[in-house]
Amino acid sequence: MDGILALLGGILLVAGTTFLLLGGLGLVRMPDVFNRIQAGTKATTLGTLLSLAGIACLQPAWATKLLLIGLFILFTNPISSQVLARAAHRIGTEKSPLTSVDRLAEDQGNTP
Repeated sequence: MDGILALLGGILLVAGTTFLLLGGLGLVRMPDVFNRIQAGTKATTLGTLLSLAGIACLQPAWATKLLLIGLFILFTNPISSQVLARAAHRIGTEKSPLTSVDRLAEDQGNTP
């Protein structure tokens, strides 16, 4: 049983670090701040949760603490991303020329 948990933990850790690496790559490759926020948040949330699950498989005694950390990340990461995006939109951060729809401006009655 320990061998299976160790294998599963290793796979989850590799998957988590892969998502974290892709999130970092997304921060560099995306054209504007709004896309960077989304790429960073989505990938780091999933990558961190997978890494925490892998650690929980390797160290079952830590599972409760890791679950609490995962829940905290699951609740705070998307909210902080939304707040950052709204703040960037409010100060007039320039969007990529590829961005054709601005739903926040439409909701506020400011059609671009």
